[in-house]
Amino acid sequence: MTPSDRYPLWESLTPPSRFGDPGRTAVRAEGTRILFEDGAWRLCATSGLWNVSLGYGNLRIAEAVAEALRDASYLSLFRGGHRLAVEASRQLLDLAGPEHFGRVAYATSGGSANDQAMKIARQFWSLRRQYRRRIIVGLRGSYHGLTYGSHGLSGMALAQSYYSVDQSLIRHVSHADPAELRALLEKEGDRIAAVVVEPVLGTGAHPLPPAMLEALHDLRDEYGFLLVADEVATGFGRTGPVFASTEWRSRPDLMLVSKALTNGTCAAAAILVSHQVCAAFEKHDAVLTHAETSAGLPATCAAILATLAEMRRLTVFARGRVVGDGLTRVIAGLADHPLVAGDGGVGCFRAVRLRLHGRELADADVVRVMDEIRTAGVVVSPGPSCIQISPALVYQKDDLDELAAGLRAGLDQAYERLLAVSVPA
Repeated sequence: MTPSDRYPLWESLTPPSRFGDPGRTAVRAEGTRILFEDGAWRLCATSGLWNVSLGYGNLRIAEAVAEALRDASYLSLFRGGHRLAVEASRQLLDLAGPEHFGRVAYATSGGSANDQAMKIARQFWSLRRQYRRRIIVGLRGSYHGLTYGSHGLSGMALAQSYYSVDQSLIRHVSHADPAELRALLEKEGDRIAAVVVEPVLGTGAHPLPPAMLEALHDLRDEYGFLLVADEVATGFGRTGPVFASTEWRSRPDLMLVSKALTNGTCAAAAILVSHQVCAAFEKHDAVLTHAETSAGLPATCAAILATLAEMRRLTVFARGRVVGDGLTRVIAGLADHPLVAGDGGVGCFRAVRLRLHGRELADADVVRVMDEIRTAGVVVSPGPSCIQISPALVYQKDDLDELAAGLRAGLDQAYERLLAVSVPA
């Protein structure tokens, strides 16, 4: 290969041998479907990585972004603010609960929001002169991003040692067994600054069991750590309620949102900060040493405001619950398939677990299943021994019917191909 022959784009989380595949190179997207370079329209069953809850090409959001770009193409939040950011913050607080949350900080991704949340937590305890509280606890199997801080916090094996990611002040415990968290706190409780949890683990779609949630609140009362809800994927109706953590016994100290925040139109995330944490910074008039050049720009905040307005206009939270019920029926219809080992998740955040000859599928085989489903006309995401399904909250009956047919056809074809190359144990 000569330099001039090299495919110019470095595609994320993809080996170079798969770069430039026309069946995975998107041309445009409308509603719930994506057109690819191979000429095929495919049903999107991922909401564009949980982002596009309202469907692709929402004109009201696009027009709001265009207007903001005309009025103020760039205004930063460094040492000041702007009107759209103030209004977007007010509306996010009103939606999440202004009686508990008092301020919004902006970021450009879920990963960078997790970085910022870890810094807020550590500074909070320093302001309260508890300087030993530096450790952040996450859950094994969790995913919080791939920036350096969030890469360390992510509880999946994602080559952290290969990239020399610093995890010296990070601990991981089971998402399902409260005993591990309690044992850690008994050992290092006075050093724990925060525990960060996804209400549903983003990789594998594992909801936190009720016993784990109860233990989190009991242990927070006992040991005083900050509780951080990473709702990057679960926020804005993905699991049923507007925010999954609103159904917890007590609210988190920090709540992170992204993904559906702008319907995928702008690189955006937000950290909602409790009154308790705000008060600590206000008492000392303390500056948080964190900022991003492109966080909370006018176009981004216009997109947030327009997205929230569209969620109200489209009654998207009620519609999402209906779609979730329909998705349950679709997945139940696959229970008899020889590749299907079960399912997980909740609402419109689901996983179909996969096996062959009684064994969970390896990652390479999951990719083969995903590719066959794509060939059958449906885009899904891979997970550990599963495919993940997160449809737009505005799916209609024909979308669900097409999803059911595409999943069945893709699984059938994948089963035949895997049988041809596998040997029973």
